[in-house]
Amino acid sequence: MKTVNKQTLTVLVSTLAIVALALTPALAKDSKSKKSNHTSAKAAAEAVSHVPEQGEAPKAGHHDSKPGPAWKTVGGTVKNVAGDIYTVEDYEGNQVSLRVGQGTKHIKQKKVGDTVRAEITRGGFANSIQ
Repeated sequence: MKTVNKQTLTVLVSTLAIVALALTPALAKDSKSKKSNHTSAKAAAEAVSHVPEQGEAPKAGHHDSKPGPAWKTVGGTVKNVAGDIYTVEDYEGNQVSLRVGQGTKHIKQKKVGDTVRAEITRGGFANSIQ
């Protein structure tokens, strides 16, 4: 019985040593990536107060009238052109209205049936259209 206990103890100690050796590099990387100085509650509150807020989505029917921060890229086929408003059907079948103005970068005037890719603002203004 004593030999079984000795063998079990040997296996347990060996397993523990292997696990410790396997974890050492991971723990060393983790400790290097952490900052050594401690932050106070005041510093944490200041960090949170500097987070930029994102503006609200535009109301229905509201279009931006000038270029601004890009919100997303829309690609599809022009279905309708009414003045400076292009209606584009994207590749999923959704229709999106884009406002095109002097601030829009484009090579030439688009017409119904053209395939386009446009970078738009949250309010629907096309910063660029290709």
